[in-house]
Amino acid sequence: MFTIGVVTRLIDSIDACPWGTASGRQVARTRRLPLYTEDERRRRDATGWTMVQGVLAPVQFGVFLVSLGLVLNYLATGEGYQATTLSILAKTAVLYAIMVTGSIWEKVVFGRYLFARAFFWEDVFSMLVLALHTAYLVALAAGIGDTHDLMLLALAAYASYVINAAQFLLKLRAARRDEAAWPTALGYSK
Repeated sequence: MFTIGVVTRLIDSIDACPWGTASGRQVARTRRLPLYTEDERRRRDATGWTMVQGVLAPVQFGVFLVSLGLVLNYLATGEGYQATTLSILAKTAVLYAIMVTGSIWEKVVFGRYLFARAFFWEDVFSMLVLALHTAYLVALAAGIGDTHDLMLLALAAYASYVINAAQFLLKLRAARRDEAAWPTALGYSK
């Protein structure tokens, strides 16, 4: 005879939902793996690619803010198409630069160009960001859509970029939190 406990254990053995408490289950808390191992942290700190990423990220954000202002202005007024288009091209160029150098950084630190454990979901979403920016380039070059359509595509690319940037900022925060805990975890006092 099946009891509630047997059924619950059976369901729990095949249930992969990460939000157990939202569905009424109580899931044991699992310890989160640190973002970097000690070796990965050493490689991260030793490579010049970390500095490249640290410079390119705020540059890209600055170019994004200027371009976003121009896109919104163009959509509101219909003026400044050429400057707006050049700003989108600049944003896309910086995006490609940060993606290529970021892949090299990931290879140096984690041993693979993309989809390392620590940055898997950020890399997955980065592919969407790249796809939308590239779709803008293709549409512009092929003359697909009118200027309004191109600006809406640029806004979609920018929205995905904002989400992806937030992902990376959260990872940076997690890395700093991990590093603050290292001395204690390693038995050192501050």
